[in-house]
Amino acid sequence: MILPIVAYGDPVLRKVGKEIDADYPELEKLLSNMKETMANAQGVGLAAPQIGRAIRLFLIDATPFAEDEDLSPEEQKVLSTFNHVFINAKIVKEEGDEWAFNEGCLSIPDIREDVFRKEKITVTYQDENFDKHEIVLDGIAARVFQHEYDHIEGILFTDKLSSLKKRLLKKKLENISKGKIDADYRMRFPNAKKK
Repeated sequence: MILPIVAYGDPVLRKVGKEIDADYPELEKLLSNMKETMANAQGVGLAAPQIGRAIRLFLIDATPFAEDEDLSPEEQKVLSTFNHVFINAKIVKEEGDEWAFNEGCLSIPDIREDVFRKEKITVTYQDENFDKHEIVLDGIAARVFQHEYDHIEGILFTDKLSSLKKRLLKKKLENISKGKIDADYRMRFPNAKKK
């Protein structure tokens, strides 16, 4: 089932997610719905807060990036299989220089900005079977992970912009929260006027 994506301004996007365990109700159904929702919105990641749940869960399917000809063959290979469920994820180490990349977010349609993030990270997480993993990510894979990870920490990519950029985007962000936007997917707007 395709779920509505929560728009900028909803308090759930500012909550730090709670850890979950294997007894979380209807987890399999939730994961299936999230995958369908992400695919429908043509996203490469979707975090539980974006569908209204303040839990430490997100999905990534970065396989569409694998066809980007500007990437190295090595990075294309990594991204071609970067399709995972991340439960109770933690970043345990960040390394390298910060680099800029143009980011967008399904909760903030029609806004894209350059965001600086570390180039290499070490992360721990549990998969959908609650098996534990530790992996090292770099480049685009690290970037996508950090963006989704921020969601379960109550952080949005717009928080990482300069104060000038934030002021310039203020009206656009207010309009998104009010539903004054054309998105190609179902959304839930926190400040939309009831008809």
